[in-house]
Amino acid sequence: MTPERWQQTKVQIQNTFKDAEITKENLEEPEKGEREIVLFDGPLGQMKLEYLVRPVVLEKRTHGSRRIGSQPEVEYIYSKDEFSHQMKAYKWDESQDDWLEIDLRGSFGL
Repeated sequence: MTPERWQQTKVQIQNTFKDAEITKENLEEPEKGEREIVLFDGPLGQMKLEYLVRPVVLEKRTHGSRRIGSQPEVEYIYSKDEFSHQMKAYKWDESQDDWLEIDLRGSFGL
């Protein structure tokens, strides 16, 4: 999903559902990027949309030794100007008391 399409989706949700809450946060290490969350009461009940923006991984380097008990260290090289954009949709499930991810591939013919 493009950033422009995400902005249109947020505006449409705010206009349709007056109780919509929008929050933005940075992803915690080891991930890099931002997450924007929209919470609202939709036709299926309580809904959550997440829009993730992450830098593209250019290279993955592994450092380590052959000693017993040593753990390999992974170093990621990120792009400064290329980003990946991803949207995830969730629905609140009362029986499991947790968010269930909605498969969006079938909805958009992907």
